[in-house]
Amino acid sequence: MTPPADGPRKVLLTDHPWDGVDIESEICLEAGYELVEAPRGADLAQLVDLGADVEGIITCWARVPGELIRSSPHLQVVSRLGVGVDNIDLDAAAECGVTVTRVPDYCVEEVSDHVLALVYAWARGVTYFDRAVRSGRWEPGALALRRVRDLVVGVWGTGLIGTRTADKFSALGCTVVVDDRHPERAGPYPAVTRDELLERSDVVTLHLPLTEENRGIVGAEVLSKMRPGSLLVNTSRGGIVDSDALAAALDAGHLGAAALDVLPNEPQVPTALADRDDVVITPHVAFSSIQSVQELRARATEDLVRVLRGEPAEHPYPPAVR
Repeated sequence: MTPPADGPRKVLLTDHPWDGVDIESEICLEAGYELVEAPRGADLAQLVDLGADVEGIITCWARVPGELIRSSPHLQVVSRLGVGVDNIDLDAAAECGVTVTRVPDYCVEEVSDHVLALVYAWARGVTYFDRAVRSGRWEPGALALRRVRDLVVGVWGTGLIGTRTADKFSALGCTVVVDDRHPERAGPYPAVTRDELLERSDVVTLHLPLTEENRGIVGAEVLSKMRPGSLLVNTSRGGIVDSDALAAALDAGHLGAAALDVLPNEPQVPTALADRDDVVITPHVAFSSIQSVQELRARATEDLVRVLRGEPAEHPYPPAVR
């Protein structure tokens, strides 16, 4: 696509959860582009107006629908500040010849660490006891605590983050099993069917992308097959888990607890999960550290600039065949 005939060449930043845009702005400026920052909470109409003459879009959690893509005639690239691309209309991007990029490996350590933190909080009762003590209850015998080393951990999804999570639990002495959809990624861990993973595991940790196939996949049927008293951990995408089915499994006493960093309609907390002692919820921060956020911002912007210069993206989506 040709750049706009008049005025500066522009890149739109739709949203960002951190303060300032110095990293993105400096990288764009060095490449000859002005960074246009959308106002916080901008709606689609505002984004369409701001995106009319841009050549690139950088987005974090804001949706980039087909209407926005098609209304930006000079658009060449949409760069996601993150791993997943479910907030971008991939069909519209392909139709318009727009490259989609992401940063698939910036937070592998952070997310796998967060899973461990959530499991430890459950196994050792950290969150429960903190709430109890602060409310005036000193009840050290209220929970049957667990030895982490003796847990069987089922890792459902063996991408970069799932694999690193498996390695960390294995290093703690846990028994680790992984799902068998990609046996070539199983490494030293037994690759078992989904049902066997659910039945064997004290902890099931989800590491799946949000696709139409996976939306709501953890529903009543899956939850009923989990080991009684076990823990479900989700640090991938909220839409993978059916919140009502999860609450029902907890109410029935079949599932022991849940630890969630992601929700279906963030920042809304499902009413059925909001006030439960057996559910821990963190606000989509598993990816975050000082180091990971700086890396994410730089790499997402650099890959966008790479495409604008006519070079291949480092991390296009779908991934390039090599």
